[in-house]
Amino acid sequence: MKINSSEFKRFEKQIILKKIGLAGQKKIFSANVLVVGLGGLGCPLLTYLVASGVGKIGIVDFDKVEISNLNRQTLFYPSDIGKLKVKQVKKIINKINKKIKIISFEKKLTSKNIKKIFSSFDIICDGTDNYNTRYLINDYCLKNKKILISSAISKFDGQLMKFNFKKRGPCYRCFMPSAPDLENNCQTEGIFSPVAGIMGSLQANEVLKCILNHKNDLSDHVLIFDSLNTEFRKSKISINPKCINKC
Repeated sequence: MKINSSEFKRFEKQIILKKIGLAGQKKIFSANVLVVGLGGLGCPLLTYLVASGVGKIGIVDFDKVEISNLNRQTLFYPSDIGKLKVKQVKKIINKINKKIKIISFEKKLTSKNIKKIFSSFDIICDGTDNYNTRYLINDYCLKNKKILISSAISKFDGQLMKFNFKKRGPCYRCFMPSAPDLENNCQTEGIFSPVAGIMGSLQANEVLKCILNHKNDLSDHVLIFDSLNTEFRKSKISINPKCINKC
């Protein structure tokens, strides 16, 4: 793959980084990433994947834009209210970079369609807001040896974790064996909008490090962000011997 002069100028500030260079930028151009959920996490995540030049991006969402989304879902505008998120996001990405191949899935992720949607992507980004979907994504990625980068936000806090299922290690069920009685998400608990931007950006950071094969990544760890105290804490996730996936 050759990088022409226009592409070099566009991505020059990345290419001049010693840990990226021309070889790294070519890896980014050749990468394929699936983003599940175009909400508060998906918007900043996509912003930086697109800006960095990821060559193939899948987007999955079945929701329409609502007025309550606008405080944190930065790819949408008041004129988008009532329109499908996947269609609006695809238009925006095409405006930013027409060379990126966008594959949109305007549907709710289920056990029946997950194989068809996930099969052509190496890195899966979970930005969903409910435990059933997170477990579905986790179990499929584990079984099919995908790389899963998952983030969650609620109130003033955020979590980010990475699982490289190409190697033996823990899974999301090791971290959260069962869903709590009450769903804790933006709809029920509220969200401080900068938390979404910070965690979605960190999710993009882990995706790009994964594409570039950087060793110091978040594999088998959870990064916890407390925005009120401006504190980060990283903890190792261990294999749970009682995990139903028998990791």
